[in-house]
Amino acid sequence: MTLIWKFAAAAGLVLGLANAAAAAPVKTAHVALELVAQSRGITPGGQVTVALSQDIQTEWHTYWRNSGDSGAPTELTWTLPAGWTAGDIVWAPPTRQPTGPLMNYGYAGKVLLPVTLTAPKSARIGDAVELKAHASVLVCADVCVPEDADLTLTLPVVASAPEMDPVNGPGIATALEMSPKPGFAKAVFTQAGKTLKLAVFGEGLKGADVSDSYFYPYAADLIDHGKPQLIERGPGGLTFTLTPSPGKEDGPVAAAVEGVVIVAGHAFEVKAMPGALPPEASGLGPAQAKPTSPAGGDLGIFAAIAFAFVGGLILNLMPCVFPILAMKAASLAGHAHDRKEAQAQGLAFLAGAVGTFLALAGVLIAVRAGGAAVGWGFQLQSPPVVAGLALLMLAVALNLSGLFEIGSSLQGLGAEAASRGGLAGAFLTGALAVVVAAPCTAPFMAPALGWALVQPPLASLAVFFGLGLGFAAPFTLVAFIPGLLARLPRPGGWMEGFRRLMAFPMYGTAAWLAWVLAVQSGSDALARVFAAAVILALGVWLLGSAQRRAGLGQRPVKSLILGAALTIAALTAAIWPNYAEPAEAGSTEARGSSIPYEAYSPEKLAEVRATGKPVFINFTAAWCVTCQVNEKVAFSTRTAAEAFAKSGTVYLKADWTRRDAVIAEELARHGRAGVPLYLVYPAGGGDPVILPQILTGEMVAGALETAAKS
Repeated sequence: MTLIWKFAAAAGLVLGLANAAAAAPVKTAHVALELVAQSRGITPGGQVTVALSQDIQTEWHTYWRNSGDSGAPTELTWTLPAGWTAGDIVWAPPTRQPTGPLMNYGYAGKVLLPVTLTAPKSARIGDAVELKAHASVLVCADVCVPEDADLTLTLPVVASAPEMDPVNGPGIATALEMSPKPGFAKAVFTQAGKTLKLAVFGEGLKGADVSDSYFYPYAADLIDHGKPQLIERGPGGLTFTLTPSPGKEDGPVAAAVEGVVIVAGHAFEVKAMPGALPPEASGLGPAQAKPTSPAGGDLGIFAAIAFAFVGGLILNLMPCVFPILAMKAASLAGHAHDRKEAQAQGLAFLAGAVGTFLALAGVLIAVRAGGAAVGWGFQLQSPPVVAGLALLMLAVALNLSGLFEIGSSLQGLGAEAASRGGLAGAFLTGALAVVVAAPCTAPFMAPALGWALVQPPLASLAVFFGLGLGFAAPFTLVAFIPGLLARLPRPGGWMEGFRRLMAFPMYGTAAWLAWVLAVQSGSDALARVFAAAVILALGVWLLGSAQRRAGLGQRPVKSLILGAALTIAALTAAIWPNYAEPAEAGSTEARGSSIPYEAYSPEKLAEVRATGKPVFINFTAAWCVTCQVNEKVAFSTRTAAEAFAKSGTVYLKADWTRRDAVIAEELARHGRAGVPLYLVYPAGGGDPVILPQILTGEMVAGALETAAKS
């Protein structure tokens, strides 16, 4: 009998070891539930970690210990042999599960929730102990379904420390290691009305990337879960700005603020008491989430230069450059049959364009090094610069119309030299073309500039040199190709008519810049630049009159002095820097579009994304011609308007017409130095899709349809 008993005990032990790792999972409609053990047995009086395994159906989720605005946490009710005890669930770090305007916390995919079980000392070696638990889970997608399962796990009682279960042990060990634990960082909080600030700091947070950090409170009624959590960086930590739960705005929210903080993928517990916020947890500005693959982020210097060169070539096709190039075409036509003169002018234009690109780049690099958030096209973010350029274009147009002449071939200030010759005129034409064209960004140009602006100065300047070469190449090459020059008509009386015709694109450019100024600073600024334009016109008319009288042998000194004084007064009045923000800023309709929009801010983006809706962000500016073309060609179409309405996409507009550091930082985060930039955030979360810089209504509609389904 003794032998039989020993054989039965051994058989039971073997059977228990075989079943120790797991019992058969129970599959409900949307989740497979199972009890699994970390080790293949337990000693008398010892402990074993058993985990509830949840394998959740795609697009469904279960809930954390604090489910957030809705839902319910998973519950385990144990039925254990006498003397056995079960600890609390060790909750894995949760993820956000937005549902409409609500924010919930839970799990998707597969998750392990460990529990420590303790055996009594009286447990008999060789016994196979049956452990039972009733699991209640709420599984949600668009609807929520409560699901239950009765689970069983059999473990043998063994004499010595059991080995780890080879199937489930490593996963449970990892779950325990990754579970939030106290002691990693310190925390304090303050409350002032509707603002709750939670500062988290410690040695482990020095230099940490806090961009995607989040605070998950243990108490369901501590904060308004649906409101965005703003983050301010510090040298040794971060500070969350939270919204207290409704009804607790006047405080106190709690005697202590407890929960889980996730920073750079590391989860830890905090228990914050009221206190002064430490300086190491703030002071470095707001945290911005990093893109997973910023445009231009992987370019090397040679690829960036090549992209810049191609972008410069394409930049010649942008509408903002047409007037300047048309003006220079008149000059080239006048010298088409003087090969040496044409080549000299081509090289001078090249030098003017490349030199101005490098000068603008140098200023931009210096300003950014000083801490200012500016980007490409920064010169047209200044209303005085826009006003001055508008008057300059008007003066060029009046010169081309024959109202006055400018000697010494100062073609960049007028256009007389452009039609008569002069290397200085060609040089200044190249410079003027760059100043007007720079606000535009062409395909290939955007990623190159985005890469350049985060590189050392020499690498940045090399990229801008490539951009200048590409921009000037067409005009310069034409000057060096005899076959093309030979096809141009010979100089003659037709040139005077052509010159006057070229004045009208310049009038259009002046009008466009005046409109940009009105967008930046309102109707008062427009009235001011119009008054300056009238004074300027009078001044240059007096100059022209004096020039004509001088041609007749007269000495019109008074007319020259008065004309010059009026011209200087007009320019001074236009560029005097006292422009205000426009009164109409903050409209709820996009300029040139019937699609309702809201102003972009990082807080607004976070708030909208929490609702689970797709988001379209239009980074634009009034001075960006490509942006305005897209407004007409893409956003003002019925196709785009219907796509926004059908998909429920929220349209946010980031207007960079005036300087805005927040928008500049967001552009840089996506590898861009200028506008336009179009981002589409999918409804289901994740990184945004970057659309091309030149759009159609159909492209917008297709992107929104995809985002709504994602």
